[in-house]
Amino acid sequence: MQTSEGTSPRRMGHRGNAPMHGLRARPMRNSVQKRLASGPAPSARPMQTEASEVPPQIIEARRTLLPQRGNDRGPRQPMHDGGRHPRGAGGARPQVMREQSFGSGADKVRVIVLGGLEEVGRNCTLIEYKNDIIFVDMGLQFPDEDMPGIDYIIPNVSYVKGKEKNVRGVIITHGHYDHIGGIPHIVPEMGNPPVYGLPLTLAIIKKRQEDFGGYELNLRSVTLEETLQLGHFRIEFFHVNHNIPDSMGVVIHTAAGTIIHTGDWKFDFQPVDNKPANLGRLAEIGSKGVLALLSDSTNANCEGHQISEHTIGQALEAIFVKAQGRIIIGTFASLLSRVQQVIEIATKLGKKLAIDGYSMKTNVEIMKMLKYMEVPKSVMIGIDEIDDYPKEKVIIMCTGAQGEKSAVLMRIASNEHRFAKIIPGDTVVFSSSVIPGNERSVQRLMDVLFRRGANVINYTMMDVHSGGHAKTEDIKLMLQLIRPKYFVPIHGNHFMLRYNAKAARAMKWPEENIFVADNGQVMEFDSTGKGVLLKDKVDTEYVFVDGLGVGDVGAVVLRDRQALSEDGMVVIIATMSHSTGKLTQNPDIISRGFVHLKEQKDLIEDVRKRARTLIEKSDEAARSDANIIKNKLRDDLGEYLYTKTKRRPMILPVLIEV
Repeated sequence: MQTSEGTSPRRMGHRGNAPMHGLRARPMRNSVQKRLASGPAPSARPMQTEASEVPPQIIEARRTLLPQRGNDRGPRQPMHDGGRHPRGAGGARPQVMREQSFGSGADKVRVIVLGGLEEVGRNCTLIEYKNDIIFVDMGLQFPDEDMPGIDYIIPNVSYVKGKEKNVRGVIITHGHYDHIGGIPHIVPEMGNPPVYGLPLTLAIIKKRQEDFGGYELNLRSVTLEETLQLGHFRIEFFHVNHNIPDSMGVVIHTAAGTIIHTGDWKFDFQPVDNKPANLGRLAEIGSKGVLALLSDSTNANCEGHQISEHTIGQALEAIFVKAQGRIIIGTFASLLSRVQQVIEIATKLGKKLAIDGYSMKTNVEIMKMLKYMEVPKSVMIGIDEIDDYPKEKVIIMCTGAQGEKSAVLMRIASNEHRFAKIIPGDTVVFSSSVIPGNERSVQRLMDVLFRRGANVINYTMMDVHSGGHAKTEDIKLMLQLIRPKYFVPIHGNHFMLRYNAKAARAMKWPEENIFVADNGQVMEFDSTGKGVLLKDKVDTEYVFVDGLGVGDVGAVVLRDRQALSEDGMVVIIATMSHSTGKLTQNPDIISRGFVHLKEQKDLIEDVRKRARTLIEKSDEAARSDANIIKNKLRDDLGEYLYTKTKRRPMILPVLIEV
């Protein structure tokens, strides 16, 4: 999504930009330039071509930035076995494990992406070597329209059943729900292994955990300078730009070689937090040899470079200056960089800002607590105070840009909000992209806003939103800096993975070194660095969360819900004598979502007669077994109703013995 605005590096809390001791900035810059000039490493075999050269503006930005920047890490210090440095406290869990054998893969590094290769969301990657397992991210996926009643979907981690003690830790790249949403359900079931992340990420996880019975997670804060030793895995981190502060990539040193997991990322040379991507750090990692790069694919189908947050800030300020009435901004609750930008613009222009939406207000409070965001008291007002100021002085920032029915923006638009209603002359800015599947909801919301006299602006009209994911040319630059032997597109629908792979092919990466996998498909790397994408898959079937139930809603239940939502149901209630097996009265017919009883009396009466006839003509053996009669009712009445209506309602026979 975004990165938060502000001029103070302290504000955003990224502490990974101090120069490495003994490493001057100029040689670091030269290492990047040599990398760009030479193309991929010989071990990776691809060679750079003119068609994939980095654009001049990127090279110029790099020249400007790199002399002032060193390495993300501080000086190396001795590592403690089973722990981390520079702090010795809170290391990895003890390795008292029984040996597990996985056939030919026992001495190979296994990489299994359990979610995020066939959808946007549910991101979860498992890496295994001998008795050690680590996870990178553990997110949720929001349900599709054909999943009625489902709250969200979490990764299926049944692969580690019986091996829970082998899990050394869960590393979280950033605080978005598609990367943290599965933690409350999965981590406690795995014996509560340590969860590692940067401060903001852990604060969001901790706050969300309060909604799940207060189970205390084993949260361990890291910095970009630290190194973790989790069993056989040595873990380092690097800063990435995204649309939430404290986003990072992960460097995993394994017995087979170095594996890099980017998390969600983009290159932004003018981000809100004044911390652009450290190209020198990426070049240094690549210069040491990288076995595999697992990289975000969400915007891989978009040409060019991702737009900078600085450009978004300029566009928003221009809108604020021209607006004659109130300004209402709808965006994601986690788009904290946009909140910071709006605060700074409001301060500059002497306007008042009201923030509404539980999640957004909670995230802002977390940012303030961590001192990642400075909020002048003179700017902020309560949503109940907006009528106390001139309309041209008021800005409302809220959730609901996806057209959610219960979110703030929809309630404002439909006059259901307690304090705010749309009035002619309001300017409504959709400062977010539309999530696939939400198009109709957003269109309906915009219709309502226009009918009420609002001026509506979205990202297709002006630069009021910047995505948090790399586009094609950004991906090529990352490949050129890291120079992995193997490239593994992750995080996106299959077509997005294919576009990501296409970018690698344009950089002359060999086809056999690009792994476009499905969820659960096993990748193995041996001690010589040879990798293979196996046909073997582990179970990644959906685990549905429905209210308090986790995994108790399966495909059969979902099919029933889909049938009910499409054609409704018909309930036949028949009361039978226990002694004779005969009906004591006419069957009762109940219809829900199928036909209206009062308008279809003839049809309902025909169903009643057919049900009575079928039961009365059943032989004595059938009447002694209720299931036989129920099945006959389902089959006969189902076919009859289809011939009459061309619909297939769910038939629910209920037999009562008296």
